[in-house]
Amino acid sequence: MSTTEAPKDGAAFCADLVRTHDFVRYASTLFMPGPERRVLLSIYAFNVEISRVREQVSQPLPGEMRLQWWTDTLAGAEHGGVEGNPVASELLHTINRHGLPVEPLARLIEEHQFDLYNDPMPSMAALEGYLDATAAALFSFAARAVARPSGEIDHLARHAGLAQGMAQVIATLGRDASRQQLFLPLQLLQQHGSSKEEVFAGKPTPKIRAAIDQLAGEAQGHLKAAFELLADVPSEVRPIFLPLAHVRRELHRAARADVDPFLPVAASRLRILWTLWRAARSREFGG
Repeated sequence: MSTTEAPKDGAAFCADLVRTHDFVRYASTLFMPGPERRVLLSIYAFNVEISRVREQVSQPLPGEMRLQWWTDTLAGAEHGGVEGNPVASELLHTINRHGLPVEPLARLIEEHQFDLYNDPMPSMAALEGYLDATAAALFSFAARAVARPSGEIDHLARHAGLAQGMAQVIATLGRDASRQQLFLPLQLLQQHGSSKEEVFAGKPTPKIRAAIDQLAGEAQGHLKAAFELLADVPSEVRPIFLPLAHVRRELHRAARADVDPFLPVAASRLRILWTLWRAARSREFGG
């Protein structure tokens, strides 16, 4: 891995990528100092690249190849193309400058292989494992880039990742169903007498609603735990967890009985900025 200074245009590329595809995390970086913001955007841009592979391929094999390229790059085995990839260049600069471990990112890549196939998420335990290695790991890795690692941060990151990930499963149910994907655990659907076929039909039923409500309840529990743990971590880390304010709003909306879970309504960027700004000034985040 090269330790040379990453070019500034790579930083701009990462910022634009995150702003376009993950505006909530992008907005959270606005509450960080400039150097830390660049570091976080390189990590979040990497996450965008990995999480969007499914959208960019029509078959699993090309997706596997893209993920393998990233795995090789992190391992230092990809000798060509890194300089031409601004996200890879920025990420490797971040890893080298801050002495960050690549193992969590390698596991994140491996877990996202699930996205390439249409196997349903089988159980709550499987979903929690998936989110531990993806959303929770991302919170933890980002925090490690700006502060000394600790058990308290990792504990917070796990609850934050589970809450955010479960909320995202609910928010993207319609999109996923349209491409025959199921992240809502099959176990929950079956407990309430539903099935993946019913979800793929794209029409809300009381049984699907009951499964969603149960998942939302699990997410609320993790969100509550995360907010309680915020006070235990250094103040410079807390802005990384500002997306939880948006998660809280999304879960509140999902709980409304008149909301069709198959018709997602994207929050406006202005609303997201307002939500995170208010949260940053709140007692929860030490504002």
